[in-house]
Amino acid sequence: MHRIDRDGAAALIEPLTELVAQAGAAILAVHRGSMVVDGKADGSPVTEADMAADRVIAAGLARLLPEIQALSEERSHLAMLPTTSSFFLIDPLDGTKEFLAGRDEFTVNLALVTDGVPLLGIVGAPALGLIWRGIVGRGAERQIVVSGGVASPPVPIHTRTLPVAGTPWVAAVSRSHGDERTEAFIDARPGAVRQVAGSALKFCRVAEGKVDIYPRLAPTCEWDVAAGHAVVTAAGGKVTDSVGRALRFGTGRNDFIVPEFIAWGDPEGAP
Repeated sequence: MHRIDRDGAAALIEPLTELVAQAGAAILAVHRGSMVVDGKADGSPVTEADMAADRVIAAGLARLLPEIQALSEERSHLAMLPTTSSFFLIDPLDGTKEFLAGRDEFTVNLALVTDGVPLLGIVGAPALGLIWRGIVGRGAERQIVVSGGVASPPVPIHTRTLPVAGTPWVAAVSRSHGDERTEAFIDARPGAVRQVAGSALKFCRVAEGKVDIYPRLAPTCEWDVAAGHAVVTAAGGKVTDSVGRALRFGTGRNDFIVPEFIAWGDPEGAP
């Protein structure tokens, strides 16, 4: 078994950031209007762009760290779990529906999970030219990306504190995946303002202090959550279930389903 700690993650952050940028460039190189779109067993779409990004990441991780297991949404059937060491958790194109609709709110998500907890996370938004990244305990950052390469020094980001009395909460919500429990949770905060976005961008909005909270009280998958989880936590926030329990990744249970989560900008708001 191979275990990567914070020091190891810090040594990896630059090459992994470049890899996410390269995967983003591979997505942008695919023509949306003429690409092949297939359906998965669960009915969700998968495109040439998903597979192109996945190939870039798979090859890069095999070159950088061949001894570390890489679990991708597009290759989840190859996973050898549960694991008690370190592994990579990847969604090569999060927000495929947004991508197909011609919007820019799709991301490349890459996380390093150690002992069941996301330690390092990188979320790239290639159409927006941005990458958010973080190592838990070492802080979080945002960078500009141009033509597949990182083009700016990192800018530190941090979550914001709880709204003061009389100030409305700002909640990030999904453009494509609404649900009644999440809506009720937001409605319990009088005057709450909803900020709509696609993909893991919602985690990034929490991490950079633009929104207070991102609840998703309906099932999603580990590869949708892990990178954003690490970025939010590194930026000073916290990600829990609805009663304040920590999330665990890589157990191999429930087909990699995360039943629910809430990303809190201010940990003091969590149960």
